[in-house]
Amino acid sequence: MTRDPDSAQRFYGAVLGWTFHRTRLGEGLSLAFRDSAPVAGIGALAEGLSLPAAWTPYFAVDDADVTAARIRERGATVAVGPLSFGTGRAALAADPAGAVFGLWQGEVIRGWRVGRGTAPAWLELRTRDAFAAAIFYGEVLDWAGQPPGCCMVAYEQDNVVLRHGNDVVAQISSAVDEDPDPQIRPRWHVHFRVFDLEAAVEAATGAGGRTMSSVETSGAGRWVALRDPEGALFTVFAPPD
Repeated sequence: MTRDPDSAQRFYGAVLGWTFHRTRLGEGLSLAFRDSAPVAGIGALAEGLSLPAAWTPYFAVDDADVTAARIRERGATVAVGPLSFGTGRAALAADPAGAVFGLWQGEVIRGWRVGRGTAPAWLELRTRDAFAAAIFYGEVLDWAGQPPGCCMVAYEQDNVVLRHGNDVVAQISSAVDEDPDPQIRPRWHVHFRVFDLEAAVEAATGAGGRTMSSVETSGAGRWVALRDPEGALFTVFAPPD
């Protein structure tokens, strides 16, 4: 969500090679595509909302009202909704540690799939207590259940890892200090896949973005944290050759 969707489209088009199309999901929301596959949405922040530009993961649910009730029952916050939006209903919430996420009940764009192809490489929640967060999201979003299409949760190398089939969808890690700097609060981070990490970073800084980390490396690949010109945080990720 951004205050200047046109500028955001130009930035992410230059950095990530996205093209944009209007959708039936609602006026003011454009869907980003890479190689004809849907990747993300960019929408306009409503006037009067004192929210920063930010990337927010939206999780598909069968019943937004039931999910919103579960969130409140567990001491978390439903900030907006559930409200009718385009072809479905949406809500914006924050978990008990303050990490913001969304809910979506309704039509899902065909081919939208995290963890493979040109879609986001994965979602990462950095929070104070990965175990407590896993229990919260598992209960709220049915990740701990066995409905068709459900994610499977495992504890691996001090992280909670979510898989849908063979694809890694998300990771929850205890990566925030107990008394953090206000800018290092619990949050969901989105990792977008790129083919050339250095070219993406150069394009981002040339288009008004900023690097927020050095190049980090693991067996999964290499990545750099960036901010776009409005301050929204995201990560570009290059898998191994």
